[in-house]
Amino acid sequence: MAQRRRSERRVATVGSGLAELVPDPDRRSGWTLLLDGTPQSHVDLADPTHLEFEYVRRIGAALDLLAPAGQPLRVLHLGGGALTLPRYVAATRPGSAQRVVEIDGPLVDLVRTWLPWPPSARIRVRVGDARAELAGMRPGGYDVVVLDVFAGSRTPAHLASVEFAREIARVLAPTGFLVANVADGPPLRHARAQVATVREVLPQACVTADAAVLRGRRFGNLVLLAGRTPPPVPELARRAAGDWFPGRVETDLDRFAGGAAPVGDDAAVPSPAPPDGLFRSRA
Repeated sequence: MAQRRRSERRVATVGSGLAELVPDPDRRSGWTLLLDGTPQSHVDLADPTHLEFEYVRRIGAALDLLAPAGQPLRVLHLGGGALTLPRYVAATRPGSAQRVVEIDGPLVDLVRTWLPWPPSARIRVRVGDARAELAGMRPGGYDVVVLDVFAGSRTPAHLASVEFAREIARVLAPTGFLVANVADGPPLRHARAQVATVREVLPQACVTADAAVLRGRRFGNLVLLAGRTPPPVPELARRAAGDWFPGRVETDLDRFAGGAAPVGDDAAVPSPAPPDGLFRSRA
């Protein structure tokens, strides 16, 4: 069985590098997408509610808590990968209308061919740059925007500014939320600046992550939840504490930001590169 599963690996050159679809040795219908050796997505084709990666589980918890269970949502995903979260929303909130923007067309084709999503899922995928596509969308069209865009292992600078955050706020409904994956390490300069930047336009916010990441002790992913109305902090804190990967929720974002100023287009920089050897393939 293990040998047969290894033979199912798919390798292709896509726009963002070398893509590999690697079978999960522990889940018969599970697959991991790697780009240039870095794990990007994990999906279980038979069970789309299974979320493998730590930060994806935190985003999934937020998506669960932003509306009553099962209620359809209008969700915009900026960054697609293997469409882990769109599949999750389609399974947990049937009837949700979802749009995915992914810049890498060949990657979309690879995923569509080898890891197809159900035809019944209302998932539309558009190939394009997240900011450029956002500019053409109508105001107030989404309940949730999930921001999880990486060029290689870094979020591009043009997706880290106040001007970009204003565009996200524009397409959100008045009670909508941004759920953003922010990657950073000690001393969390980028994460602190991103919190200040997003709160400039979506002031009601919290951050959830592993405690060591929140304290700036190691590189990792922080999930920023921000809107115009208060996020569901108590429920989110309970989910974080009881997860496979226990974490906590930070609500004192004035203290967390530490005086960092919002960042405009003229000063925005990409997220920092992770330390060498941080990511290791499960293949």
